[in-house]
Amino acid sequence: MAIGIGRRRFISVLGGAAATWPLVARAQEPMPVIGWLSGISAEKSVPQLAAFRDALGEFGYVEHRNLGIEYRWAEGRYDRLPAMAADLVARRVAVIATGGGESPVLAAKAATSTIPIVMIAGADPVQEGLVASFNRPGGNITGATIFAQQMESKRLGLLHEAAPKAKAVAALFNAANPVLQFQLRDVRDAAPRLGIELVIFYASTEAEFDGAFAAMVDRKIEALLVGADPFFNNSRARLIALAAQHRLPAIYEWRDFAVEGGLMSYGTVKEDAYRQTGNYVGRILKGERPGDLPVVQPTRFQFVINLKTAKTLSLEFSPTLSARADEVVE
Repeated sequence: MAIGIGRRRFISVLGGAAATWPLVARAQEPMPVIGWLSGISAEKSVPQLAAFRDALGEFGYVEHRNLGIEYRWAEGRYDRLPAMAADLVARRVAVIATGGGESPVLAAKAATSTIPIVMIAGADPVQEGLVASFNRPGGNITGATIFAQQMESKRLGLLHEAAPKAKAVAALFNAANPVLQFQLRDVRDAAPRLGIELVIFYASTEAEFDGAFAAMVDRKIEALLVGADPFFNNSRARLIALAAQHRLPAIYEWRDFAVEGGLMSYGTVKEDAYRQTGNYVGRILKGERPGDLPVVQPTRFQFVINLKTAKTLSLEFSPTLSARADEVVE
């Protein structure tokens, strides 16, 4: 009898232990870790990171709870990115998400052909050789494009509408931007149609800003297009201040410029692209392949004007241009 009770007790204990094995196994599964590779700074990426994390949360992934994120911030220093990308690969992250321009995805692409990469591209990723096509990217890269560099002509046109008397117009670009050729082609094609003299200036460090603006004074520049570039976005306070100091009507890429004192901005909604990045990272962590996920193109654009800045420049927006603004800062 005692032996029978002991045997039943043993079977009961064994059965209870067996029932807990899957739970123990699940608890011991390693938490996935993804890499975040950005061309700008953490300070300038707060809203975008929030959109990225929200999208991951829709797939059940919450940072520090069941997901780790290794952050790498180049802060406008693109030369840092290859080493940062190599470090993420060495740490065997499950996915690399890139933001802040073309340079991070190019660095990630050079570092790995096997780890999935979810990018935010500024130009046409097919033309750049990042993916085979929009619908079927193939390989290990997918994500979203914001076509920032292909909208320079649109920005130039808006600047011309705001300051129609300006004949000598500057375009400021970063010579280190890998998609510079697309930007130059876009504005050089547009300038003759608008009847303006376009003068190109370059700055790849903040130390070069003063020299570039001094050269604009020498050339009697009357308006300014600041090209789409993560480094410029990272240094937007300095660029806005210099444009104000030299009383130059200027147009920029992102809404943040106009909200923080720039005259105008025109571009896509950054948060949309970062939300899409988080969505794709979540899907890849669930087992989908990046090569099967189509590259997403922008559907929303923002034109923002700052009336306070216009007043300080003694500039009055036409009713037609004001009516087209998506947001007016007063």
